[in-house]
Amino acid sequence: MAVQKDKMSTTFDKFGIGKSILKALDEIGFHEATPVQELAIPVIKSGQDILGIAQTGTGKTAAYLIPILMKLVKAEGEDPRALILVPTRELAIQVGEDIEELTQYTNIRSAAVFGGIGWTKHAELVKPGVDIVVATPGRLWDLYTVGALRLKKIKTLVIDEADRMLDMGFMPQLNQLFEVIPPKRQNLLFSATFSDKVELISNEFLTFPARVEVAPSATTVDKVEQYFYRLPNFRSKLNLINFLLTDTETYKRVIIFCATKENAELVFKVLDRKTEGEVRVLHSNKAQNTRINAIQSFKEGNVRVLISTDVSARGIDVSMISHVINFDLPTNYEDYVHRIGRTARANHDGVAISFLKPDEEFHLANIEKLIRMEITELPVPEKVELVQSSRSEIQEIAREMDRQKKLEDTGFKGAFHEKKPRRKKIPFAFNAKSKELRPYRNTRKG
Repeated sequence: MAVQKDKMSTTFDKFGIGKSILKALDEIGFHEATPVQELAIPVIKSGQDILGIAQTGTGKTAAYLIPILMKLVKAEGEDPRALILVPTRELAIQVGEDIEELTQYTNIRSAAVFGGIGWTKHAELVKPGVDIVVATPGRLWDLYTVGALRLKKIKTLVIDEADRMLDMGFMPQLNQLFEVIPPKRQNLLFSATFSDKVELISNEFLTFPARVEVAPSATTVDKVEQYFYRLPNFRSKLNLINFLLTDTETYKRVIIFCATKENAELVFKVLDRKTEGEVRVLHSNKAQNTRINAIQSFKEGNVRVLISTDVSARGIDVSMISHVINFDLPTNYEDYVHRIGRTARANHDGVAISFLKPDEEFHLANIEKLIRMEITELPVPEKVELVQSSRSEIQEIAREMDRQKKLEDTGFKGAFHEKKPRRKKIPFAFNAKSKELRPYRNTRKG
């Protein structure tokens, strides 16, 4: 069964939602259902499994939370009846906050548990009883194995951001958890993209699911304007990012994505000195509390620029991000969809800008193929200094471009391919008597 819709909006009244949740929705500012909510809520209410394909920022979290909360009705017992699995601690915190907002006029109990802090703190959190748990797979398994959390009453299981979950290698942990969760349950799987991995887990995990799809897989949000600049090297990228952020009226709240934590730190050092407004950086080396505080300050508008790697940024749900800047293009192309989905949320407009070195044009072509559209090139502003590349930079870029060409053409041999060893040259001597060239042999001793 497939359910598809391009554009549709309606009030929440028609879904039969209880007054307490409706009141919470009204206070949050949710007055009309988004397309994914319009399609998913009735199907989830009916008890059918769902495969949901929806971009980040389309309201998919509320699409599964609202019908789950309608089923739970009120607090009951000590063990959770609904479980939501997410790939990162940041997303666990975000979904946990969403549940708190929606349940503020009910007595439904919830908890968000994740790695990065001691499991005993989370054990205390769930000890009084909990109705709905949001968890990363590793922390959930910790709590289950020590007996702090029982899963025998789970009736609804959600896997959110399934594509990211699989990219991060969580499949073994998921299979482990499936063994201890009651088999008789409703399963909901949501993903921004429908890769081969997602198709595989959906076949194993879901039973005759309804496919709820508000746009084709890997479709970017319509309200995001997408552009890119061509730049020769890393230092030129730094000059451009510094120049763009001098425009405080346009670049009001910005998230910058870097490929590595080293790049993120370098960008932070430059912007922290030269850019107006608070700048923070997120990556895996930052302490848990530091990361949580940075995201919270960004949400509250106290931080203007947030620099992050892909994993650290999961769960940043901020409606007023004006720009997403890809300082480095992702090599996992589906991450591009997730990244730019940080802007243009809740019906706001947004802009996504990518910086391209010559060895990143290969990735741009593959991203355009994935999202089925061309991204517009912008000329580099005249005031931005384009630094001349060093010899080592040129060689590094050339090596990477050679590697990319080999991926497309296995027979390609570039400038840096391994050369065959030279044959040893054998000297020849002319024999005057026979008038022949013969291999020379040194017969002198010593």
